[in-house]
Formats: sequence, structure tokens, C-alpha cells
Amino acid sequence: MEAVFEFLLTPTPSAWCDRAVADVETLLLDHAGLELKAAHQAQRLIWKYGGSVAGVFSDTQVQMDLLQRMSRLAREELRHFEQVLAIIERRGMRYTPLRPSGYAAALHAHIRGTEPERLTDSLIVGALIEARSCERFHAIVPALERSDPELAGFYRTLLRSEARHFGDYLELAERVGGARTAGRIDELRAKEAPLMHVDSPQLRFHSGVAVGS
Repeated sequence: MEAVFEFLLTPTPSAWCDRAVADVETLLLDHAGLELKAAHQAQRLIWKYGGSVAGVFSDTQVQMDLLQRMSRLAREELRHFEQVLAIIERRGMRYTPLRPSGYAAALHAHIRGTEPERLTDSLIVGALIEARSCERFHAIVPALERSDPELAGFYRTLLRSEARHFGDYLELAERVGGARTAGRIDELRAKEAPLMHVDSPQLRFHSGVAVGS
């Protein structure tokens, strides 16, 4: 967790945790959708970069590592999706996709259009999203231990895999981007941090704080 905390420039506001604990049903529905989207993103990278893409890979081993790690990540995210669905079903809820918070879209808007910068940025954004997910699980578990021990226990089990996903994305970004990656990481970290404090009318797993908080 230390690497995750050091990577992110700002912690989750306590106001978000309070709001999430008070509306666990919405949190679960959005969480399920995010796991599905994470699996899709990993698969998208496999499809896009599985062939010969000019100017992207100077080392074919980097390409093979990307394909293997994204395949494993996609399987894990789909397994998490199934686990969240099981919790939703046990609680008598019906899974309904929710409108996204705009967090991921705001980050993806900064991805550059030329290669290998496009892939580098995509991997950095993936690292940011996984790091934030991991940090949010960690932030909300103490409150859930009092009000919802089952969910607290489940979220605690996800910490290790989310931290590993963060590490995979970040390492691949550094290998693809080379010496200039560190500066780009800092630029995108600075874009991510303010998103934790924007006014958000609806609770989402990656939303900011409630309007007026």
C-alpha cells in the first residue's frame, strides 16, 4: 500500500467515505460496472497492441509482457465482477449499470494521440485508476467494518490484486515510455488529484464529494 499512497497526490476525502457507507447499494452497482470496464480496457489494449504497431515497441519482450499481464488482469477483473454480482444478488438487488462519474473520461482526455505516447499515457492512466481504486478500498474498510462487515471483508481481499494491477500498469508504462516517462507520470498525477474534490451530485466509486460537503 505504501507505493499506492506515494503515487497518489491526495487521499480520498472523508466526506466521500461517509457518503459511500450511507449508500452501499449505489456503491456496489457502480463497483460492478467498474470491474467490467477494467476488464474491457485490458482486452482493448490486447487487441490494439497485439499486432505490429509501428513505433511502439523497441523490445518485443515488452509487447509480450503487456499481452500476458493484460490477459491476467482482464481475467481477475471479470472474477471480481462475478464476486460483486454475487453480493448484489444475495442482498436482493438487481444489477443495473449506472451512468459513470466522469473520472475515467477526464483522465483519458489527456492521452496523447501519437505512438508510443498514446500507449504510455494509456498505461499511466490505468495505473492511476487502479491506484485510486486500491486507495478507496483501503479508505472505506474501517467504516464498513462497523456497518457492513461482509463488504469490509470483501474489499480487504481486493487490496492486493488492485495494488498489483497498479504496479503492472506503471511498470509497463515506464518500459514503453523510457526516460521521459517520469515527467509524464507527474503531469497526469497532477490531473488526477483535483478530481477527488470536485462537486459530484451522485455517488460513484470514483466520484468527488457531494455538493455542499
